[in-house]
Amino acid sequence: MSFVNYHTKEVNCKIVYYGPGLGGKTTNIQYVYKKTSGTSKGKIISLNTENERTIFFDFLPLDLGEVRGFKTRFHLYTVPGQVFYEASRKLILRGVDGIVFVADSQVEKMDANIESLRGLKSNLIEQGYEIEKIPLVMQWNKRDLPNVSPTQDLEERLNEFDVPTFEATATEGIGVFETLKMISKLVLMNLRGGLE
Repeated sequence: MSFVNYHTKEVNCKIVYYGPGLGGKTTNIQYVYKKTSGTSKGKIISLNTENERTIFFDFLPLDLGEVRGFKTRFHLYTVPGQVFYEASRKLILRGVDGIVFVADSQVEKMDANIESLRGLKSNLIEQGYEIEKIPLVMQWNKRDLPNVSPTQDLEERLNEFDVPTFEATATEGIGVFETLKMISKLVLMNLRGGLE
């Protein structure tokens, strides 16, 4: 649910990076933050947790175009990957406009990917959302590692909604902006459709 600020003439959209622990969600956002010019970004905020190496959540506004004379501001968040942070993941999904599911391409991480995707669907239902109606992009991350699943396997096992997918190596920035551009485009199309 995007938030419209009539005073500043801005539409604020929330994009959540979701996926298994240590899959590359935070690395994606940190890369975007590092490569985005200073005038178009806010502060990156992180809450580190005792049991997790990754960031609890990040916040990053990006200005990307206008909708009916309103500037569009994107806020990017990550969710903690570990299952015992379920309450935090649900909270961060509130008001979501688009989701990037970051899958870890390593063969041994397939079960974690499947479990995380199942959790995403369940958490969205609890929030009153239908995953089929929310803009969604899948990212097959860590493609540079030696023991990765073929993209066809990832597609068959994880992309049941036939959404756009991107191969990525987030540590090097490969596929990061392509993923972001696609989810931003889908969110804007969805937003424009709601304003017509």
